[in-house]
Amino acid sequence: MAIDLTKMPKLGFGLMRLPQKDGEIDIGTVCNMADKYMEAGLNYFDTAYVYHGGYSEVAARKAIVERYPRESFYLATKLPAWCLRFPDDRDRIFNEQCERAGVDYFDFYLLHSVEEGGNYDAYEKFECFKWAAEKKKEGRIRHCGFSFHGTPALLEKLLDDHPDTEFVQIQLNYLDWDNPVIASGKLYEILRSRGIPMIIMEPVKGGTLASPPPEAVEKFESARPGASAASWALRFVASLPGVMCILSGMSNEEQMNDNINTFTKFEPLSDSEKKVIDEVREILHGKPLIGCTSCRYCCDGCPQGIKIPDIFSIINAQRIYNEGWRAKNYYNANVAPFARASDCIGCGQCEGVCPQHLPIIELLKDASEQFDK
Repeated sequence: MAIDLTKMPKLGFGLMRLPQKDGEIDIGTVCNMADKYMEAGLNYFDTAYVYHGGYSEVAARKAIVERYPRESFYLATKLPAWCLRFPDDRDRIFNEQCERAGVDYFDFYLLHSVEEGGNYDAYEKFECFKWAAEKKKEGRIRHCGFSFHGTPALLEKLLDDHPDTEFVQIQLNYLDWDNPVIASGKLYEILRSRGIPMIIMEPVKGGTLASPPPEAVEKFESARPGASAASWALRFVASLPGVMCILSGMSNEEQMNDNINTFTKFEPLSDSEKKVIDEVREILHGKPLIGCTSCRYCCDGCPQGIKIPDIFSIINAQRIYNEGWRAKNYYNANVAPFARASDCIGCGQCEGVCPQHLPIIELLKDASEQFDK
């Protein structure tokens, strides 16, 4: 049965940044978060084959599938181009996903991280769009789409070549709207002009917009006392027409409670609040922040085991709060014991999978100059 994409829950529960305990997903906390989310009348869960080293889909089974009637929630997952070597890999991965998640079908199925280069080439080489459509005919997928990290030109081509695309997932937030690399605004306008429903990822840019500089927090607090910075970022996206669902990779119950409060009492941005967003955007543009969203795709294949997003997070915190000694102490205590920035061998694996197209090797060299000496 087809789903009415115009009546989807606005807040989606992203299962990419789940709480952990002793190095593993904290299923008890995830269950509590899922319960609060469902009790609020929300029911869209987003996972992927590669999230949490393959255990995110398992967590979806334990926290959701085994505890709620199948028809009471929507479950989305993704096919990773970088795991495809032969045509048979499509079915092998799909069947493994069904087993991990404990389901016979997925409500939403995405080709993961479509962009210029290897990912796009693999999806076309193995006819993955056609394969997904066949899975839909079999009843194993209810709706087909893709997540996108490429250029506006590629998006136009994809939509021309695959007119049966039902939805597209893009990165969009108020900071990346005019970002020439991410091009959120242009991607939004393309999809909006074609009437294609959008799922939004990174609405708070991996947490960056949840903890902006103090001067930005002051502007938000003055305009809307008591409202979190994250709620401003979510309301910016939710106020845009054509947005089907907004994913938030919630890592604790506090984030869950704040996000539920934002959407159960949702108010679109007023004209005066849009001006506040513009002012905060200018403040952030004045900070030389690394545009890392902590997706951690770079970590899984790093031969040195470097916690790249953690290093970038420390650098950004230092640039925002100007506490160099504290940043170095944190680095030495929480990152260096595992692997230092100087351990990078420049293999380029990380840059090949980074959705933000960051020059990670050079950034790690800069980090090493700052923290390893």
